Amino acid sequence: MPPVPDLDAAIAAAQAWVRRLLPGGGMGGRGPLIGVIVLLAIWLGTGFYRVQPDEQGVVLRFGAFTRTTPPGLNYHLPWPVESVMVPAVTRINRIDIGYRSAPMDMRQANGSDIPVQQVQQESMMLTGDENIIDINFAVFWHISNAGEFLFSTRNPSQTVKSAAESVMREVIGSTPIQPALAEARARIEAAVLSGTQAILTQYKAGVEVTQVQLQRVDPPPAVIDSFRDVQRANTDGDRMRNEAQSYANDIVPRARGDAARLVAEAEGSRQSSIAEATGQSQRFLSVLAAYNLAKEVTLKRLYIETMQDMLTRTPSLVVDDRLKGVLPLLQLNAPDAPATPASPATPAVPAGSAQR
Repeated sequence: MPPVPDLDAAIAAAQAWVRRLLPGGGMGGRGPLIGVIVLLAIWLGTGFYRVQPDEQGVVLRFGAFTRTTPPGLNYHLPWPVESVMVPAVTRINRIDIGYRSAPMDMRQANGSDIPVQQVQQESMMLTGDENIIDINFAVFWHISNAGEFLFSTRNPSQTVKSAAESVMREVIGSTPIQPALAEARARIEAAVLSGTQAILTQYKAGVEVTQVQLQRVDPPPAVIDSFRDVQRANTDGDRMRNEAQSYANDIVPRARGDAARLVAEAEGSRQSSIAEATGQSQRFLSVLAAYNLAKEVTLKRLYIETMQDMLTRTPSLVVDDRLKGVLPLLQLNAPDAPATPASPATPAVPAGSAQR
């Protein structure tokens, strides 16, 4: 920071210079000259100016920007050589897009940012899935470079507004409506802030965007009821899809298990049939080999085994030649069952007359 000029010292130096022009301290005929010198001193004194802590001094020389000065007491060449402008650089400015809010005193009284007027030509935007959405948002900014702010753009506030609205339309144009209404709000705010700042930096507008705040994100009022019906239908569709997926997750594994069980049972039956057939073929081959070695003995053995197998599975009956029917006498198939007594009217059958 340059040193602050000492006003008292400057005045004392001017007085000493005047005294040097007047030898002996007398006025004489130098009155007009003294008047000119006094006026010159006053004119030079008008070059002192003070910059407040929230301001930045912008010095103009013949209307052209030359330099900026910090807060405090500063000096510039008096008018018309140089002039100074002191814009507030720390004050946070606000621009409403899509609506016009109430004045600051009214907002403070109500404790809210209730909009008083909707501007549909600013708020209506097209989403990435070709839906229309109604967006109200506010942009907060302050001056970062007073010289660029005053002389790089003709209307800095309008430039900030146009840049923010353009970036918002671009971001919304690539975002589906459902995320824009819910979870994508923070991402939209961050994208609009960075995009707007990039445009203003490119323009050298001397502005820093501090915050982008979405106030209201809704479908257009004319279709909001239909939109809610669609949302409810989408919710029902999601629920039904989830139920169907849950049912599929339950029935498909069971069906696959049953299929695997049937395949395993079929494979076991196949292996059993193959083993049984293999065993029977091996038995037949062994019998054939024995038959080739001893035909008579093998035939007799086969006959006995065959008769034994047949008789063990054939019901046993007692036939009496004197009767015209068949008379069951003993339950020979059930060894544990008691014998059936003969009928009193039926005479005993001689041992030689019974046949099997």
